[in-house]
Amino acid sequence: MTSMAGVFYPTGHVFALFPDEDCVRQAAAALQTVGHAGEIAYASPEVILQDIAQTQGTADTPFPSVGAEGDIVRRMAELAGTGHHGMLVALADEDDPQAVATAMASEGAVAAFHYRTFVIEDLITPPMVQDTPTATDTHLGDA
Repeated sequence: MTSMAGVFYPTGHVFALFPDEDCVRQAAAALQTVGHAGEIAYASPEVILQDIAQTQGTADTPFPSVGAEGDIVRRMAELAGTGHHGMLVALADEDDPQAVATAMASEGAVAAFHYRTFVIEDLITPPMVQDTPTATDTHLGDA
C-alpha cells in the first residue's frame, strides 16, 4: 500500500483519524448502518507512527509526483502524535466516498483521505484558524 516513492498510498481506500478509539468503534458501526460492507481496519496511534509515518522517509526526494502524499502522511503523523486513532476503509465501486466521510465525521473524524489512482481527496475540511481579529473580537470603546 505504498506509492512508487514508497509513501503510504492505499488506493481504493479512505483513511480517517479520530480523537480516540471509541470514536473509531462508533464510526465503524455508523458505516454498517449506512450499508457499507467493505473491510475496515483499526490503526492505533503507535501503528500510525511506526508503520505509516515511516513511509514518508523518501517523500521529499525530487521524484516526479502528482500529489502531496508526503504532506498527508506528515499530517497523519502529527495527529497520531497527539493521540489520534486511525481507521482504514476499503471502498467498493458502489460506495460513495462522501457518504462514508459524512458517517465518519458524525462520529468525530477530524480528517479523512480518499486515496484514488493519482489523486488523494481530503474528505473532511479542517477548521480554519483565524489569525486576525474580527469586529466581534475587538472592543472599539464607547464613541
